[in-house]
Amino acid sequence: MRIRIVDAFTDRPFSGNPAGVLLLEGGAFPAAERLQEIAAEVNLSETAFAHPLPPGGTADWALRWFTPVAEVDMCGHATLATAHVLHTTGLATGPVRFTARCGILSATAHPDGSLTLDFPTAPLSEEPVPYGLADALGGDPVSVHGTGEHIGDLLVELRDEAAVRALAPDFAALATHSRRGVIATAAAEDPARGYDYVSRGFFPGVGVDEDPVTGSAHTALAPFWSARLGRDDLTGLQASARSGLVRTALRGERTLLTGTAVTVIDGELLTAF
Repeated sequence: MRIRIVDAFTDRPFSGNPAGVLLLEGGAFPAAERLQEIAAEVNLSETAFAHPLPPGGTADWALRWFTPVAEVDMCGHATLATAHVLHTTGLATGPVRFTARCGILSATAHPDGSLTLDFPTAPLSEEPVPYGLADALGGDPVSVHGTGEHIGDLLVELRDEAAVRALAPDFAALATHSRRGVIATAAAEDPARGYDYVSRGFFPGVGVDEDPVTGSAHTALAPFWSARLGRDDLTGLQASARSGLVRTALRGERTLLTGTAVTVIDGELLTAF
């Protein structure tokens, strides 16, 4: 079985967020324990597993995502990576629909090579700043928001871009503050640089201390910043060491995430399911 490593939300290798992608034969997933073992071996923030579905249904592929230690409800960059593989190998030529834990998702390819994902918008709810969060994060929150069941993060607004870039969290302490992790964000210092807001994503609750570029987090960042900046179409920069850009378009209960991807490794999984 072929396994690919795809760098997502970037147009060049060795940047953006790498994801493992395995396209399975047949009409069912193997045992979750086996998928988890493979994801642990791949040891990236997410590994995506997909298998084709019979024609005529509400979706074309079934899709699941695993970190090295847990299955998650939603993942943007590994969905982008999967759609990239489907289109670059000729397995898909038009929009692709996926069924996943968080519902029906879709991916549409564009002539310039970019892909747009259609995801549910995260429902934001402002919350009091939890005791100890500032010390765990390494920065003082301006506001804190919950992000709903499928993401399960805290969205933490900081005073400026410099504060986001300077964070050095205590990951063990941070893991106690949300089910999945913490998204730290601030407005861009200079929008002329090509992005409207900046973020970083820390997910120690699912075994990922810092994620390079988190597509799912942008389903919360999009409504947050659209409300503040007065525009539905924005660009976010996730300021990790690898970095990546996500173009976001808020469409009510749905959020469109647009980016590019690059396949960097195409190999073979030798062990059987």
